[in-house]
Amino acid sequence: MDFPKLTDAELLARLRPPSGKVRMVLDTDTYNEVDDQFAVAHALLSPKQMSVEALYAAPFYNGRSNGPADGMEKSYEEILRLLDRLQVANDGLVFRGSAGYLEVADKPQESDAVHDLITKAMSSNDDDPLYVVAIGAITNVASAILLAPEIIRKIVVVWLGGHEHHCPSAREFNLKQDMFASQLMFDCGVPFVQVPCRSVASHLLTTLPELEAYVAGKSAVGDFLTETVRGYHKDHFAWAKEIWDISATAYLVNPSWVSTRVVHSPILTDQCTYSQDAGRHFMRVAVHLNRNAIFADLFRKMENAP
Repeated sequence: MDFPKLTDAELLARLRPPSGKVRMVLDTDTYNEVDDQFAVAHALLSPKQMSVEALYAAPFYNGRSNGPADGMEKSYEEILRLLDRLQVANDGLVFRGSAGYLEVADKPQESDAVHDLITKAMSSNDDDPLYVVAIGAITNVASAILLAPEIIRKIVVVWLGGHEHHCPSAREFNLKQDMFASQLMFDCGVPFVQVPCRSVASHLLTTLPELEAYVAGKSAVGDFLTETVRGYHKDHFAWAKEIWDISATAYLVNPSWVSTRVVHSPILTDQCTYSQDAGRHFMRVAVHLNRNAIFADLFRKMENAP
């Protein structure tokens, strides 16, 4: 399939870390884990840095769902629970996403979320791109690009998925669920910022005692998130939980907290490995993050939540 091709100069300009307030949509498999909920709260509690124009429910399939469609629906319902605790009205903010993964490389999964993303992207001015922050399987975003390739000129995709490019395997939950969609992100030439999990976002660890000290009792959403983490594991002794999805929202709040570099986009092979090719287009990849600054920002904002 042919996609619009940005020049190197256009792509590098679009890949510059954001400055000032940005427009964004958040694509999230919210019920899959406990960290998506933190990212949703972080985005909605950061109105000075980002305008959240939509929340999209993404599919997932693991022990918390009986299939991708069920995972998407549970994520949709979890987003609504979060909005209730944050006292944020839905009012057309939340959309159901894809009920399944891409079955072939060039056939999209249509959904309300996909069509809303296309509409919002196409209404964007060239000097004000829509940031598409994805923290689950990237089916919705890939489907939107397949249906309307011209949105490549209108968006910047920030995705938590995969591992560092030097790792022997890219296999990670978000990436491996929908390999066709994941491969598309590396191949299509969309302005793309990847936050790898292993050795980057995996540094975003917190503990139940830390949440009890700084989050619980401060707000309804703080109590909800603390209890969600508490229920995730039976033994909390010397136990820490990754909250790595907030790396993607942190990049929009303060890019200096998420150190990145520009690289040539690797090829994601069918064996779930990276193959390097210096002739490929540019992308940006995170290499390190400031764990303390990110959690401090999140915790302070939750102290002031409704």
